[in-house]
Amino acid sequence: MISKNRLTEQFLNSNNVVFTFLRSTVSSQISSWTDMILSFVFYAWVNLYPWLATALGAFFGGVVNCIMGYKFTFHAEGQAKRAVLVKFFLVWLGSMILNSWGTDFVFRVLQRWTWLETIGFKPDGYFAAARLGVSLVVSLAWNFLLQRIFVFRPTRFDATAIKIVSFFQPKHKFKSTRDVTDNTPTL
Repeated sequence: MISKNRLTEQFLNSNNVVFTFLRSTVSSQISSWTDMILSFVFYAWVNLYPWLATALGAFFGGVVNCIMGYKFTFHAEGQAKRAVLVKFFLVWLGSMILNSWGTDFVFRVLQRWTWLETIGFKPDGYFAAARLGVSLVVSLAWNFLLQRIFVFRPTRFDATAIKIVSFFQPKHKFKSTRDVTDNTPTL
């Protein structure tokens, strides 16, 4: 029988696919709840379109997911942060598009199924069903797989990713006013 301490240690530190998936589930839940809560807030209280509410929720959920994936889920501390950032952005962008357009598509399909109202569904329920269903599929079939095999592991794309980030960084550093000698007399 495995002790509780050993099981906890494996859960937190093992790179076995089962434990990685379990950690991913925890990270995914935290970032998904961030995503979902903000999506519903933007849809129900701010009255944004379903696709926009979904996109904003996905953005904030993605920030949480990247940080947790790097530090907790995939133990990627040794990976170049700039490469991870670009790769995560690409996967996250794909996820955001799949979630946004998928949610909007399923939402529109559900709106056409008028028989759903006869069993108690309301228009906000259409959004909830569409959002939750699409999110589950995208989370498993896109996010976990690509994060495990591409984002948080070294790849041949890393050098290109670092060049992309470097392209957008300033070529020189500006000196602060403390670094510059100013011989101008003060009044």
